[in-house]
Amino acid sequence: MRLAAAGALTIGTLLAPGAVASAAPPSATDQMNWFVGATARAPISESELAEHLSPSFLSAVGADGFNASLTHLGKLTEQRLADATPTGVQAFLGHGAQTDMASLAVDRSGLIIALGVVPVPNSWDELDTQLRRLAPDVGFAAAEIDPNGTCRVLHGIEPDTPRPLGSAFKLYVLGALGQAVADHRASWTDHLAVRDDWKSLPSGVLQNTPAGTELPLQEYANKMISISDNTAADHLIGFLGRDAVAAQLPRFGMAAPQRNDPFLTTRELFALKGYQYPAGASAYLAAPQPLRAAALPALDLVPRERITAWTAPENVDQIEWFASPADVCRAYAGLWQQNSQPGGSGIGTALSRNDGGVALPSDRYPTVWFKGGSEPGVLTFNYLARNASGKLLVSSVMLSDTGKELPGPDTLSAMAVSHAALRLADR
Repeated sequence: MRLAAAGALTIGTLLAPGAVASAAPPSATDQMNWFVGATARAPISESELAEHLSPSFLSAVGADGFNASLTHLGKLTEQRLADATPTGVQAFLGHGAQTDMASLAVDRSGLIIALGVVPVPNSWDELDTQLRRLAPDVGFAAAEIDPNGTCRVLHGIEPDTPRPLGSAFKLYVLGALGQAVADHRASWTDHLAVRDDWKSLPSGVLQNTPAGTELPLQEYANKMISISDNTAADHLIGFLGRDAVAAQLPRFGMAAPQRNDPFLTTRELFALKGYQYPAGASAYLAAPQPLRAAALPALDLVPRERITAWTAPENVDQIEWFASPADVCRAYAGLWQQNSQPGGSGIGTALSRNDGGVALPSDRYPTVWFKGGSEPGVLTFNYLARNASGKLLVSSVMLSDTGKELPGPDTLSAMAVSHAALRLADR
């Protein structure tokens, strides 16, 4: 299972071809420039493709298939680079009157191993159409948070229907920590020792940290949000108490918090889905909901090394964390209020470290918060953006499929939809 967030972005400009020394492997930006140029001169010879595409990528798509895609796309032009690292780049490309979002990754040799191009919707109708193509179960809300902290949904698709959250449940764990700080029961600088019995599985890195290592609560929060560290989340749940975290759901205005009773740790969810599945999960679900908490201590004893990954949806409509897009807006409103209080800035510190690929211009949107989530059959992207005039906007995209894994391109499409939603809401 993965409950991972998308990579952080910065703003820059596209480099001209040849800007990197020829002795170095091509960077992702170099390859993006090549790709944009290639769209104007298809078909590209197989020998040239072999100079830019990794053998596995070229084998998977084929020279004819790649050229067919270039022909279908038509001539693209560079508009704006959203992010660039040596191995990955995200850019906005012109396609006639249409803007596309493109993502490209290279291996250590500088050869392309992943490439995607998706349209950025220009209207709510286009956005709805694009979203409904991504999954059979779709929830969406674009909303504004008014100065009183009230969410006003501007556009939505079943915005009040609870759906699986994936790791976006960690917004409520962060809120519970913020509440503890506000109540002077904790401080961002307090240290908490890593415990083996609170370790989970990736995503994250803290599961590899030796037990007894002391880290400040702020670091647990930062890792839980920015890299979706499951062990960090479970340590904060253990530190705060399961009941305190569950209490944060209604405090943040969740309409149906009972869907999350009992409130699972990530390790417990892993044990239900990755150990003796489906027998263990079926036994858990057969118990009346008020009695399911009694099963949790046994789940906590399942050795992590006995838990295996899964690649198809497993009870995503029953064993998960649940909220509606409107609930997520209210959670962000609560977190914004916490962050605005004396001593509450640790909230924004954690949420600002990763903008989740939404690629908004930083001069127009100086603050962007993000938390996403995924497991097989679930994908969620949830953003708060403050524009230069102080308006608070929220976009929440929730995709799920109980029958099959969501395709990889859905991630880039969800980013493009989220980018469009926040810009449309700001008109």
